[in-house]
Amino acid sequence: MKFIVKFFPEITIKSRPVRKQLVKQLRDNLRTLLKPVDPAIEIQRDWDKLVVTTALTEPSVRRDIADVLGRTPGIAYFLDVLEYPFVDLDDACHKTAALWAQRLHGHSFVVRCKRSGEHAFSSTAAEQYIGGHLHQLTGARVDLRNPDIVVRVEIRDDRLYVINERFAGLGGFPLGSQDSVVALMSGGFDSTVASFLTMRRGVRTHFCFFNLGGREHERGVKEVSHFLWTRFGASSRVKFIAVPFEGVVAEILKNIDDSQMGVVLKRMMLRCATRIAERLDARALVTGESVAQVSSQTLTNLGVIERATDMLVLRPLITTGKGDIIQMATEIGTEPFAARMPEYCGVISVKPTTRAKLPRIEHEETKFDFAVLERALDEARYLNIDEVANDDEGPEVDVLSAPVVGSVIIDVRHPSEQERSPLRAGNVGIEKIPFYELQNRFAELDPDTTYLLYCDKGVMSKLHAAHLAELGFRNVKVYRPA
Repeated sequence: MKFIVKFFPEITIKSRPVRKQLVKQLRDNLRTLLKPVDPAIEIQRDWDKLVVTTALTEPSVRRDIADVLGRTPGIAYFLDVLEYPFVDLDDACHKTAALWAQRLHGHSFVVRCKRSGEHAFSSTAAEQYIGGHLHQLTGARVDLRNPDIVVRVEIRDDRLYVINERFAGLGGFPLGSQDSVVALMSGGFDSTVASFLTMRRGVRTHFCFFNLGGREHERGVKEVSHFLWTRFGASSRVKFIAVPFEGVVAEILKNIDDSQMGVVLKRMMLRCATRIAERLDARALVTGESVAQVSSQTLTNLGVIERATDMLVLRPLITTGKGDIIQMATEIGTEPFAARMPEYCGVISVKPTTRAKLPRIEHEETKFDFAVLERALDEARYLNIDEVANDDEGPEVDVLSAPVVGSVIIDVRHPSEQERSPLRAGNVGIEKIPFYELQNRFAELDPDTTYLLYCDKGVMSKLHAAHLAELGFRNVKVYRPA
């Protein structure tokens, strides 16, 4: 089984040393991500592509490799190919027909050929020759402008590649090829999409959460941060930083003028995030702010907020509308997390200013006891992102490697993950209840049945099991197959 990986176009226009570095980073990332699929997988680095080869032939392996390639930054597109020695065009016709003939019945088609090396024919001639053979063999109509099916072949020197399927990639630069940043993560639509965009651009993104007063909110932000990392950034280790900000909020409510509270709160967050970024050797902060989306995000207010730090503040969504942000969250899988995320606004002004003045804000901040901010920094928890479930302070829940008699497994994964990799557990009953429906539906289940929560890594299942146990349910455990 072989895949040809094509680079994001901006990689190909870099200078030779930079391009070489970026391609090496992409290859190293794929080795890390594909090792669980096949420890013996081979990744060959060429000037214009990577070639991924596995000796395994199971359909599930093809599916898993395609899934990893499709969500790895740095890839424009990739091809599932069958490789043969190139003999001549007649042989190429037979090899192509073996794969494509049955698929063409009842459809229009066109052949597209890419060719490199010394041959006695052009790419166009190869297209016409192979296309004519397929037309005679199947009777399918050739349509050069708007075909139902595009049959793709590549002839590279003495090798023939018949393309089985072409997949879109994520684009961007390989993760880890750019400096690190700290994303201010609330878990809503904006912060999750902004974090995804920096990750797609190759930026190693740490997640910083300011807890304004809720364990449930922190649990939710841990879940979506872990999801983003697992889905798009698992080739690189990052931190989840939880900062207790209740004291900061209380100090603002007590001493800051009502209309200025929102701007002051954002400035305190930037100050704190800057210190965290310096500790992690990160070069910038990332926020999900968009012009005029809320009162604190007018251009005037953003300018005043930004003056609280000398560090670069990136705002990937600065001109993006809410509808487009929600659509992108749906596409990357964070929409269900964001839609159910508890809201802790912290401070709500009756008449928040939309045109804050720096001298006024600085005067208000003289009333603020900055020792409170220092305590929040001192009490911040730095966790490896793959260990966030172990930080939960809720009740302990049992983790089982095999189901107990009479138990039912609940698959809490996102529906797309359930469909991509169906869970099988012999004769044990399985119910599919996505994580975002679990709390509401669990109370409707049989209280005398033991339910085992399952997800791929065991993180989301453990977080939800602990939360259900905290709510008083004693019939919930975690299923983590050995």
